[in-house]
Amino acid sequence: MLWVLFLLPAWVVAGTACARLCLAAARTATADDDGGSTVRDRELTLYEAAFLSGGPRRVADVTLVSMARRRRLLLARTGWATVVDPCGRDAMERSVIAAIGPQGQSRLAPVRAAAAAAEPVRGLADHLVRAGLAVPDGSGTTVADAVRQVRFAALAVPVLGTAALLTPVPADLPRHLVALWFALPLVLTLSCLAIARMEVHPYARRASPAGQRLLDALARSARSAGDDRAYLTAVAVRGVRAVGEPDLRAAFAHARTGRLTGGDGAREAWD
Repeated sequence: MLWVLFLLPAWVVAGTACARLCLAAARTATADDDGGSTVRDRELTLYEAAFLSGGPRRVADVTLVSMARRRRLLLARTGWATVVDPCGRDAMERSVIAAIGPQGQSRLAPVRAAAAAAEPVRGLADHLVRAGLAVPDGSGTTVADAVRQVRFAALAVPVLGTAALLTPVPADLPRHLVALWFALPLVLTLSCLAIARMEVHPYARRASPAGQRLLDALARSARSAGDDRAYLTAVAVRGVRAVGEPDLRAAFAHARTGRLTGGDGAREAWD
């Protein structure tokens, strides 16, 4: 009966993960009903949308792309950032210029990291949490966190099932029956993932239900906005994968891979 020792943790992992997902979805629905009108008339800034969609690094990326498009910063396809206009228009731009340094030129990767960790981004995060638009970092209570746990369970159950099938089983117990016992928690996890995909996708890692609602509204309004506004909104929501200029794509790709990748062949390993 050694296979039972593998079956019990399979059910525990699957049941716990699915229960957490149900509780997280219920909390999200409750919060959405309670806060539906509190931020209805609020509009997100590009920085706020970037943080809710992708976190601190996304805020730095939006700032870099915005400055580059306005010819106030040069992002070379070789992965270097050069200051053209040393006067930042807001705190985010000033933090980018400070991250580049007094020489006015630096590699893009450390600039992104330093700008993402700067005080303006931390202040933005605190403001969004206080406003109820973002969840505290590392809270582990969001639907996205619960979905990751269910995905882990969906991988763990087959592994435990395979291990159980490799152990001796009673002669009167068919191995396909053992496999069936492990198929049940696997079906449970896959069903929860399918329902979550239909009902609560996209899974916001940082946005609260109210924040996600404003993100959706911003994406809809950007379609009727000017080209530049729509472009930067797409970068804020989707990340630098939405960047269309080959040189900018190559610059960010080089910052991620540490080697020169050019133009249309740039590696799309984005945040």
